[in-house]
This record gives sequence, structure tokens and C-alpha cells, in this order.
Amino acid sequence: MWAQTKMNELNKLSPMKIYKFGGASVKDADGVRNVSSIINRHKGNQLLIVVSAMGKITNKLEDLTTAYLNGQDDVHQIFDEIKGYHFNILNELFTDHNHPIFNDVANTFVEIDWLIEEEPNDSHDYIYDQIVSIGELVSSKILAAWLGTLRENVKWLDARNFIHTDNTYREGLVNWEKTEADIQKTLAPLLAKNIAVTQGFIGNTSENFTTTLGREGSDYSAAIFSACLNAQSVTIWKDVPGVLNADPKWFDETERIPQLSYHDAIELAYYGATVIHPKTIKPIQNKNIPLYVRSFVNPNAPGTDITDLKDHLPIPSFIFKVNQVLLSIFPKDFSFIIEENLSDIFSLFHEHRIKINTMLNSAISFSISFDYNEKKLQKLIADLSKHYKIKYNTDVELVTIRYYNQETIDRVTVNKNILLEVKSRNTCQIVMRDKKPTE
Repeated sequence: MWAQTKMNELNKLSPMKIYKFGGASVKDADGVRNVSSIINRHKGNQLLIVVSAMGKITNKLEDLTTAYLNGQDDVHQIFDEIKGYHFNILNELFTDHNHPIFNDVANTFVEIDWLIEEEPNDSHDYIYDQIVSIGELVSSKILAAWLGTLRENVKWLDARNFIHTDNTYREGLVNWEKTEADIQKTLAPLLAKNIAVTQGFIGNTSENFTTTLGREGSDYSAAIFSACLNAQSVTIWKDVPGVLNADPKWFDETERIPQLSYHDAIELAYYGATVIHPKTIKPIQNKNIPLYVRSFVNPNAPGTDITDLKDHLPIPSFIFKVNQVLLSIFPKDFSFIIEENLSDIFSLFHEHRIKINTMLNSAISFSISFDYNEKKLQKLIADLSKHYKIKYNTDVELVTIRYYNQETIDRVTVNKNILLEVKSRNTCQIVMRDKKPTE
């Protein structure tokens, strides 16, 4: 109670804001300088910066993890490339090579050195989290160090001291009660006098082991901090002008959505819109905290405001997911697909950690679309085949249209064979594939 009262007093004095910067914004030295200029435009102290790993480093760290687990010969080569990338950025930013940041970054990478010198004995997911989390730790240290050359009141903070999770590696489940208590007790007073830089994507178990919150989980971290701090707003800085009604790589003409309701944002994120992580919206909706999506390329541009707006989207929105599997499940006997079967099927999907993107149930079949992963698919089929007949198609695509009409459906199904179509009042999902020349 005291912590909540104290934080309310702090918020009255200087409202808290959260800025989240993704990997594209800090992919090189110029990016770090640009992010710093955006931060320095903020007046007042109460600002928490959440930053992702630099550029495509998460992908490289995943490659390193795979190479280590598979005993590949190029483990140290990949690791040297990762270290070289970061030290090239440091050399461009800091002319004084005696600056403490050089040793700080080197010491952070030592954690990986120690790990890969031993044979892998722990679970793959545990090892993944210990290696891949280093990307956020290094990027946040570099950004904090550079900001420290421009202003005095900058602190680097370890997110693992605040975001507490269970032991589900690669998909840590947040302990909200413990997380909120530590953030309010320790972090809120620090932010009264400082700008702080911390990491997205990572948390910590009760045994003090690092976890991650799921791929692209840095947005979720920003939402966790904002909800626990009762922040005035969250701003996610992207390389796009805001939330668009379609991905530009699929449509030549797209429109920026100036305003978006929490509800529509959750729906778009759930169906696969990549501009916002699916878990991000709910924590800030619960506290009625506005979420702003802005461009770090053009910081003065208006972007998209996500609030408790009551109106729905003024234009249809399209979300494409390629490399999908369409899997249909049938009973082996003369029974129907009933509640008991569905419970069994969903349990297997949960066990194999496969997220369902769309589904359709009939009396004698249950059809599901999900992201293709050969290893997971074959294990799932093996388990399902014990009790059901299975048919499936790979290399299909899923398009979701929010606020659809027939014209929008016709637009995306040209030269396509429709394999599955699911409609609700506001959303249409179509699983389809290219027509063959003879069709």
C-alpha cells in the first residue's frame, strides 16, 4: 500500500513514460546516436527505455545456440562474428578505447564463453535462454554508455532484477505479484531522478536463472514495466510510420491507421500483425495506458495511437502468414469429433508448443492451421495418429481480413485455391494456396 501511494505521488510530480526501441533502431552506431537524440528530446526525468538486441543479433545468437547444441565446427566462428559486430559499433561510438564500456561488453560475452566451452548437458530451451538473452544485455549497456556521454542522470538496470517468471524457458510466465512489488519498491524511486535503460525480452526465475518471454517479447517487457509503474504512456519506436492496414511487402498501397482501439489492436496482434507483440496490449489496457507507435526514422510524424477508443477500424486490415500447415483430424471409428476429442487434441498442441492460427470444427473433422516447423509437425502427427486419421498440407498461406467484405476477399484470392474459410462478424480467415497452371 505504501509503495502504491508513494508511486502515485511520484506520478503527480513527473508522469512516467516508457520508450521501447527495437533492434532495427540500434543496428549500428548511427542508429544509437539517433535513438539518443530521440531520448534527449524528452523533458524531465521519469523515462524508462526498454531496448532489444541490436539489428539481427537475436537471429545470430539463435544460430550460435543451434551450432553449440549440434556440436558444429563453426561455433566459435559465429561467436566471433557476433562479438566483432558489437565492437565495431563501440569503436565508431567511442574514440577513447579505455572507456569502461569495452570491458563491460567483453565481460558480458564471457558468460557465453564459459557455457560453450563445456558439453551441453542442460535442456535445449534453458541453453537457448542463457545464450540469446546476452543480445539484450549488451545492446542496453552500449546505449546506456553512449547516453551517459550526453547527460549525467543515466542508469543501466538489469531487467532480471524486476521481471520474475516461472521456469518455462523460451516462454517465461510472469509472476505479476512479485514483479509489480519489486518494480514499485525499487525501480519507481530510481526513476524519480534518473533516466534508466533496461532490456526487453528477458526475465529471471526464483533460482536466479535467465528466462526469455518469447520471440519478439521486448514489446511485452515494455508493457509489463508500464503496467507496474502506472505509466502515463508507452511509445514503441519502429521503422514504419505507425500501424498499417497491411504489410507493405504484400501490398503496394497501404494506409496508416491513425487511431486504434485496444480491442482491435489485440485482434490484429493475435492474428499475426508483426508491428505489435500479441501479449503487449492487455497489461496496458487493464491500466488504460495509451500506446503510441512512432517512427524512429521520422520522430515528428504522427504515427498510431492505441487507446480505449470505442470506434472500430475505419478500413479493412490484412494480415498474411505464409509457410503454414493445414492439418485435418478425423476419428478412426464411427464416432464424431466431440468435446472429449477436442480436449485431447488441444492438450497435444499445448504439449508440443504449437500455436493455432485458425481452426474449423465439423461433426467428423477438426481442421487447424499453424506455422510450419518440420520437427514439431512430425512429433505432433505421431501422437495424433495413435487415435485419429490425419491429413495435412504444407506450404499454404493464411490471410486474415479484419472488417472484411466480398471485395476484400476477392482481392486476396485471385489465382488461389481456397482450402479453408472461417468467418465471424468482423473477421474472415482464409487458408489457400496458389493455383497450379492446369487448374
